[in-house]
Amino acid sequence: MSQKSMPNKTALSDKATLAIRQWLLNYASALFFIVFVVMWELICRFGKVPVYILPSPVSIVNAFFDVEFSRWLEHLWATLRVALMGFALSICISIPLAIAMVRSEVLSRTIYPALVVIQSTPVVAVAPLIIVLMGTGDMSRVLITCLITFFPLVVSTATGMLETPEELIELSKSLRAPRYRETWQIRIPYAIPHIFSGLKVSITLAIIGAVVAEFVAAEKGLGYFIQFSTSFFKIPQAFAGLIFLAVVSLVLFKSVQWAQQWLYPWSIPKNKR
Repeated sequence: MSQKSMPNKTALSDKATLAIRQWLLNYASALFFIVFVVMWELICRFGKVPVYILPSPVSIVNAFFDVEFSRWLEHLWATLRVALMGFALSICISIPLAIAMVRSEVLSRTIYPALVVIQSTPVVAVAPLIIVLMGTGDMSRVLITCLITFFPLVVSTATGMLETPEELIELSKSLRAPRYRETWQIRIPYAIPHIFSGLKVSITLAIIGAVVAEFVAAEKGLGYFIQFSTSFFKIPQAFAGLIFLAVVSLVLFKSVQWAQQWLYPWSIPKNKR
């Protein structure tokens, strides 16, 4: 074999290895999901696992299509409406509160311990009291969702603003720039990656908050649907609702990610774009 052919074969081998590695990186999550579902189906089918303990993927898919699509949309809209309203309310409260805490150390020392106490209190335990005080309407469920979602936004926004380089703050002060310009033109832009990190966490927590509220008091919604199905031992149907809920959470998470890519592409690391 000639010496020239050896490097060519080595180069081809390296290219093939890189191509396989890139393919695995691109499709690793899809492959894992397929293998997981296949193993799940095989265990349920050949292990003769009772449906009321663990339904198979096929039975879950059948249960999903047994429910009318209009009914799915009705429950989806009930959950999505409360989740997005609570998410929007948490944004309106969290970001101004974080700005105020960064600008005032006294306010930060006063409010932050209270926020930690609120976050440490199980919302599931507080939810029945909120329902009793505010009724079973949307506002009580929106408040429960807001209580679950606002804390990550406050912390991430305040953290991002405090990580602004001190040199820029000193330059702003030397130029006698107003405090609002320091906040909006220096601190907020540096906090954008942290804010979107908090938004990604909060949007998934918003779905959890809406479901928790529906467990307490609701007549519609995916959380209500899951609870109703479980109480009548329709386990495949409950799993179908649970998976549908997970898909909705994933779509909302990706929506925030797409919004960041569209509005602030510079805030995303190059290897993540």
